[in-house]
Amino acid sequence: MLDVQAQLEVIKRGAVEVLPEEELVKKLRAGRPLRIKAGFDPTAPDLHLGHTVLIQKMKQFQELGHEVVFLVGDFTGMIGDPSGKSETRKQLSREEVLRNAETYKEQIFKILEPTRTTIEFNHRWMEQLDAVQLIELSAKYTVARMLERDDFKQRFQKHQPISIHEFLYPLMQGYDSVVLKSDIELGGTDQRFNLLMGRELQREYGQEPQVVLTMPLLEGTDGVNKMSKSLGNYVGINETPEEIFGKIMSISDILMWRYLELLSDLDMQRIKTMKADVDSGKLHPMEQKKALAEELVRRFHGAESAVTAREYFENRHQKKTLPNEIRKQFKAPTESTWICRLLVDLKFAASSSQARRLIEQGAVRVDGRVIRDVNFVFDSSTHKVVEVGKKRIARATK
Repeated sequence: MLDVQAQLEVIKRGAVEVLPEEELVKKLRAGRPLRIKAGFDPTAPDLHLGHTVLIQKMKQFQELGHEVVFLVGDFTGMIGDPSGKSETRKQLSREEVLRNAETYKEQIFKILEPTRTTIEFNHRWMEQLDAVQLIELSAKYTVARMLERDDFKQRFQKHQPISIHEFLYPLMQGYDSVVLKSDIELGGTDQRFNLLMGRELQREYGQEPQVVLTMPLLEGTDGVNKMSKSLGNYVGINETPEEIFGKIMSISDILMWRYLELLSDLDMQRIKTMKADVDSGKLHPMEQKKALAEELVRRFHGAESAVTAREYFENRHQKKTLPNEIRKQFKAPTESTWICRLLVDLKFAASSSQARRLIEQGAVRVDGRVIRDVNFVFDSSTHKVVEVGKKRIARATK
């Protein structure tokens, strides 16, 4: 293992808070591998770059010689984390949660080292709690303390409903730390209350309390809002190499440095050197952004796909060349045509509903840009090429 100071530099990279830092130093000085816990509720099937901020930090802990526990909250996921919510979340079925959990297991090993990762599911111990034990757990925290939490406080003050099961969520997340005997728990800044609950409950159960490390919520490609699939500003790690590359190239030059700090494997000194080169004009920011995009595509799809995605971007967006595999040419029936109707006319989709699904899956491009809006209008006076996947390609003619 590296010395304590060197480990601290890696651990604190990109972090918002380490609570309390002196306890972390004490744990590191003990010289034993620490048990690092991070929990993920499988409320959706796909992970995006915002999720990987925590997974990347877990990887750094692995490289420092510590033990990583990837906790799938398949039990708590059925409750729904109330953090940051202004209303009670819709509860998921057991089937939905388990289906999503399986996809998580496949995706995390694009970043983490499988042989050094323990995957746990919290149904394993939560389903063993009987009514007496659940009452004992609930007795370890007060309603007054629970209402100190910002989102609960705001809902209470606005007379918005708070269900009793929502109070159970932070207690159960904290109880996970007791069962796993975690030394450190990672989470986003919106998880601060839940993470600190783990410290409280570990004390109650006679354990040494965990250290809490909070990481920032990654801004999406819009540079404003937290990355979210519902906002359409996300980069999914299962998206095509070309989509990932293109989306990274769309972020601002300023946001690029934040992505490098939180997502890249490059050490911070090298990143600082590159930033100085960009500021001095020695290095063009676009070249650095391409390097970041290529690194991320390589991580999720392999080296060959990264090279291909870069070539695709440079050919289509910088050199403005058309793809070589154009299968047909067409003249749009009107100057402005609904994209779904056009896909059906081109026989790229069997129906408008299938066309909608293709668009929602990110399989449709116009002039090299992925189309996400099912109401998009193809304007034959400005738009030239329609693509569905790699084989269905057509060019508009006058």
